[in-house]
Amino acid sequence: MRQIDANRLADDASFNRFHATVLVWCALAIVFDGYDLAVAGIALPAIMKEMGVDATQAGFMVSSALFGMMFGNIVFGALADRIGRRAVIVLCIALFSLCTAAAGMMHEPVAFSVMRFLAGLGMGGVMPNVIAQMSEYAPRRMRSTLITVMFSGYSVGGIVAALVGRGLIESYGWQGVFLAAAAPAVLLPWIWRQMPESMAFLHKRGRTGELQAILARLAPQYAPQADDVFVVASQDKPQEAPLRTLFAEGRGFSTVMFWVTCFMSLFMVYALNAWLVKLMASAGYSLGSALAFVLVLNLGATAGAIGGGWLADRLHIKGVLVPMFLLAAVSIALLGHGMPTWVLFVLVGVAGACTIGTQTLSCAYCGQFYPLACRGTGLGLMLGVGRAGAILAPILIGAIIGLSLPLAHNFLVIAVPAVIAAASIALVNHGRSDLVRQRTA
Repeated sequence: MRQIDANRLADDASFNRFHATVLVWCALAIVFDGYDLAVAGIALPAIMKEMGVDATQAGFMVSSALFGMMFGNIVFGALADRIGRRAVIVLCIALFSLCTAAAGMMHEPVAFSVMRFLAGLGMGGVMPNVIAQMSEYAPRRMRSTLITVMFSGYSVGGIVAALVGRGLIESYGWQGVFLAAAAPAVLLPWIWRQMPESMAFLHKRGRTGELQAILARLAPQYAPQADDVFVVASQDKPQEAPLRTLFAEGRGFSTVMFWVTCFMSLFMVYALNAWLVKLMASAGYSLGSALAFVLVLNLGATAGAIGGGWLADRLHIKGVLVPMFLLAAVSIALLGHGMPTWVLFVLVGVAGACTIGTQTLSCAYCGQFYPLACRGTGLGLMLGVGRAGAILAPILIGAIIGLSLPLAHNFLVIAVPAVIAAASIALVNHGRSDLVRQRTA
């Protein structure tokens, strides 16, 4: 009889085709999610004109999806620990793709908001689960890089929305960019067939044969034997009460700091996603030029996520996050001042790298901070609590735009949370992270 540490096999494995498969499907899930999030901000000026709503009402309409995401983060993050991540990921993609398309067929604000709320449930549910999935299967030495590469799909989705948005809006109205969101539904059978189930879930359910098959693909040097006995970290006692483990062993203060960081980070991300096109249009830029700023924002986000992940695997992750948040504060604050267009594009790119990019890296840090027993719950709650910042941002910025204040004031409100996020992530006690515990063990 052999005792096999499944998590150690995953940690020490060399990157291979199995890892690439997990990475591709998780990244595509985030691409779809990113597209569905971006379309509301891209189409917002046209929606406001057709439905006859003001900036404050439009802020509430945008926030309906984000309100759904808050519930989705919490509910689906915890549900996956009970029914399996694969089923939850497929369910969430179906939910947000079809409901976003349905929102494009609505003609009044309340019906539109209801569809966006339902889409938000799926969008919020997919995030913690694909992060936990990648964290579980990625080799330890390149985990931050793979998670941030995967999560850069969020920016790719925004880039796709910006690239196709102008053509679809001009040809089919704002509804076109929403109806296109249904396309990912055709891939669901392939995702179900190729996405592996969580090792922890298989172990808990006694599905040893499936676990052995996954380990043989993940680490080809492993040869399954009938009498293998498996050790999976999530079978520790905290599995019975994963919420309590977020505050156990000195992790309570750091848990709150992750929540504060996520709140501030998502405030910036969704303020820019929802209102950047409108703010640039009000500054005199055409629809095409305003969408170009969205494109640059997401290109910067991709570079920030991948570059930040690469640095985090080589330096202390907090030493990467703190300077990036401070750069976000400076770049966003400067956007409200009259500057040459090329300088504004540079600033928007830096803002994308240091807001969306840092949110991605913060998720990667959180995914490695908690024990596997409560990783999905920890990520889900962090994103769920942080989602309040995402909900508040479109509403607050919409109200400020309604006051007709100088453009600089709008961007200053978006910049201040970056300073708070820099302070809160710096206060996370890295010595209590699961990374340190594993190395000590």
